[in-house]
Amino acid sequence: MSVETIEKRSTIRKHAPRYRVLLHNDDYNSMEHVVQTLLQTVASLTTPQAVDIMMQAHTQGVALVITCAQEHAEFYSETLKTHGLLSTIEPDE
Repeated sequence: MSVETIEKRSTIRKHAPRYRVLLHNDDYNSMEHVVQTLLQTVASLTTPQAVDIMMQAHTQGVALVITCAQEHAEFYSETLKTHGLLSTIEPDE
């Protein structure tokens, strides 16, 4: 068998599908509670980012919190819900 006949195999890494964690506006939680919950839930957020997310959800009805792997997205969304916030996830297409 010559080198030419050996099929070369390449490893192609396929990235895990990413998901968006969305925060929805509600009429129940204070702005301060929302910001604090975001900061406690998503450690990578800064206070200005958390305020921006809260304000976007407040004014536009929904805001993107973070985009990440599905398992992390589910965790973040469930944690936000545990603290009384409205959150969903969707595929990041």
